Amino acid sequence: MSDIPENLKYSKDHEWVEINENLATIGITLHAAESLGDIVYVDVNSLNKDLGQFEKFGEIESVKAVSDLFVPISGKVVEINESLLNNPEFVNEDCYEKGWIIKVEINDKNDLEELLDSEEYKKIT
Repeated sequence: MSDIPENLKYSKDHEWVEINENLATIGITLHAAESLGDIVYVDVNSLNKDLGQFEKFGEIESVKAVSDLFVPISGKVVEINESLLNNPEFVNEDCYEKGWIIKVEINDKNDLEELLDSEEYKKIT
């Protein structure tokens, strides 16, 4: 079974969220990265945009497919992991650290109630 960190929250679309006060760091899970295969491109065009929970914030392309990325918590996209532009493979190598995708200034922490904890996420992977 894929490693599923207990300190994170998860969406049913296989994004993870790490909360640090009013900032959410977001990426895709190891399960998603393994399912996609080798990541070749990450496209995020939502910097400085306010997004509602589960709205599309970009796309991720692998050798197998192009998949939409959905923000698991509402807020303003305040940072994009620029290192992924030249090193999209970071998502495959270390999706929970080097391979994070965006940071969001949280609008409503109540959105977390719609997300899964690690035990709930394990059941859908």
